[in-house]
Amino acid sequence: MPEALAPPSPGALRACMSRFATGVTVVSYATDSGPRGATMNSFTSVSAEPPLVLVSVARRARCHDQLADGPFCVNILGAEQEQLARLFAGARSAAEPRWAKGARVPRLADPLAWVECEPWRAYDGGDHTLVLGRVTDLGHRDGDALTYAWSRFASTTESTDGIEHLF
Repeated sequence: MPEALAPPSPGALRACMSRFATGVTVVSYATDSGPRGATMNSFTSVSAEPPLVLVSVARRARCHDQLADGPFCVNILGAEQEQLARLFAGARSAAEPRWAKGARVPRLADPLAWVECEPWRAYDGGDHTLVLGRVTDLGHRDGDALTYAWSRFASTTESTDGIEHLF
């Protein structure tokens, strides 16, 4: 019988996964005191029928209970929205969020794309909860996506160069 391997440390796992480029989103939701949001890059589509997406939410995040129990919107950020990503990640930022008027669920005024969801299922994901959302509405505009890899922001371009680093 093979010897059990020790699990990697959280830091080693984070360092390894930082090499995996992702898009950047702000997941927004309503509270009694107004709209809120959190920057997340653990987001993916899951199913077309029914239309499902997944966000992975840290159990210690302020938004944790809100996303499992109420509607939320995944705002996929454009390349020019890096300051919003920093703001909703809790960093100092000069960005002021603008919210879309008339939206059923709080969403940013001008994301690259947005996916409005009702909570569908939630699963234990260790120190995170995997929240599946059933898509109820969506939209998009033209532009380059904000990405994150190697602990820095970048953007996609439609050029043959692929990724252009902003910093």
